[in-house]
Amino acid sequence: MLMSNSDRPARLHFMANGFRVLSPGDHVVCAATGARVALEDLRYWSVVRQEAYAGATLASEVLAPR
Repeated sequence: MLMSNSDRPARLHFMANGFRVLSPGDHVVCAATGARVALEDLRYWSVVRQEAYAGATLASEVLAPR
């Protein structure tokens, strides 16, 4: 029986030029806001922190040196 990946968060390994799917799903959760980010819309993440972000502004704010 095939299982649907809809409404299930994916578990990913983030790399410099992409990511590898460890557990299938249709979205990830933004580390800054908790918002759902569809995998096809995912563009921003931290390799060091292994976190996904919903947008460039959020990623910049979270990752900016303090």
